[in-house]
Amino acid sequence: MARGTKEKSVSTEIRIKEAAHKVFLANGYTATTVRDVAQEAGTNVALVNYYFRSKENLFNVVMLEKVQQMLGTLAPILKDETTSLDQKINGVVDCYIDFLTANPDLPTFILNEMRKKNFTFMSNVGADKIINQSHFIKQVKEASGEVNPVHFFISLLGMVVFPFIGKPILMQVGLVNEKVFKKMMEERKQLIPMWMNAMLKTT
Repeated sequence: MARGTKEKSVSTEIRIKEAAHKVFLANGYTATTVRDVAQEAGTNVALVNYYFRSKENLFNVVMLEKVQQMLGTLAPILKDETTSLDQKINGVVDCYIDFLTANPDLPTFILNEMRKKNFTFMSNVGADKIINQSHFIKQVKEASGEVNPVHFFISLLGMVVFPFIGKPILMQVGLVNEKVFKKMMEERKQLIPMWMNAMLKTT
């Protein structure tokens, strides 16, 4: 394959994936058609099917990339044996707030699609091993034998993720606007580690 043709092929595939991500997030899996993705990508249905074979496969490819990107930021932090628990908590909070700031609709979308059983790959991404077999879990156990490490991890992620899920309600009732919300998320980078450490110290 000539270089120009290969570059064009890669460019088309990337453009289709970017378009699919945008359309799936806007409409959901069920309401999205391959034609919708093709129109958003500025191409045709035949090319979408050529690269991805079906809507289901395209959806799984695009969403798996996002989930792996999300887990990819988490795994190195949790398994690092050279960092303290405090450093890991700060790292998780910083990375996930930045990731969700760049992908604010992703948590609600994933929850909705999982509830509809449209995500068929979630059990195969290895999240259980990334978390349960991590140095982070060992450190939480050592810091306080009274705290279930899974409870601790759920609380940590909940403090990061829930504001993004609740953002539309917060904005609708006038508690925040876009500028205030972003400022609060930056503040939570400092506050969440303090709250998590307080949880350990009070047990």
